Amino acid sequence: MARRVAGPAWLSQNFIGILCGTGAALSWAVGFVAARHGIAIGLHPADIALHRYAWAGIFLLPFVLRDGVKILGGVGWGKGLALTVLGGPIMAILSYSGFLTAPLGHGAVIQPSMAMLGGLLLAKLVLGEALPTSRLVGAVAIVSGLIVLAGEAAVTIGAHGILGDLSFALAGLFWAAFGLLIALWRIEPLRAVGVVSALALLVYLPLHGLVFGFQGIIAAGLAENLLQIAVQGGLAGAGAVYLYARAVSVLGAGRAAVFPALVPGFTMLGGFLVLGEVPSLAQLAGLAIVVVGFRFAMKH
Repeated sequence: MARRVAGPAWLSQNFIGILCGTGAALSWAVGFVAARHGIAIGLHPADIALHRYAWAGIFLLPFVLRDGVKILGGVGWGKGLALTVLGGPIMAILSYSGFLTAPLGHGAVIQPSMAMLGGLLLAKLVLGEALPTSRLVGAVAIVSGLIVLAGEAAVTIGAHGILGDLSFALAGLFWAAFGLLIALWRIEPLRAVGVVSALALLVYLPLHGLVFGFQGIIAAGLAENLLQIAVQGGLAGAGAVYLYARAVSVLGAGRAAVFPALVPGFTMLGGFLVLGEVPSLAQLAGLAIVVVGFRFAMKH
């Protein structure tokens, strides 16, 4: 009988799961860096939000229609609208608006941190999940790191810097509520992305034209718009969700939960390499404290 030869280690499911989780974190980080670049050259946060959802909506709308208009892609209109409010253009505009006054490092740390803190709290209050001591310790550490960043904003930037940090924090809470509803209603992540993108295309695209116009997008030029379409609409949007969902399916939710902790470090590194933004000592200290908090918060 012929012996079965094992495949190479790099083709194992575990390795593929790690690649997918790392790819999701990297995609989110690239989205932050590209958004910061877009704001710096004059794009409005609403313009970048349009790129994130409208183009994905064009691609995903046929799949939503295939699954049924009356039930909105199998999700339902009420649930679909709720998911779109929390995980759609409003959340994106809040996230990108923070870069109008706060540095890249703040957004990279604050938004994922608040998403985790909000997720822990909502899971406890709504789903009744246990909140072990390790997660409480992690939450305290994360809050301490955020206080360091807020203090830096107050000292070096002023009150408007704190407003930028609050914008990041609110975006993180929106994302936490979005994730809670997906878990509560047991909706497949890719189906949720499809419904949100389709509704954003149908509702937000014309609303954007009426409220903001398209002058800023036109003025930015073809190259910048193609960059934002590829990064926001592809990588940071549907691409990151798919990769993260695949990591969860392969590694399990507990092991996959470590990958969002990579986003702040990847983002700061990308900001330094691509944009030349050198993080301050306070930002690095805040990042270090938050990473420790992530580590404790992710323990079972």
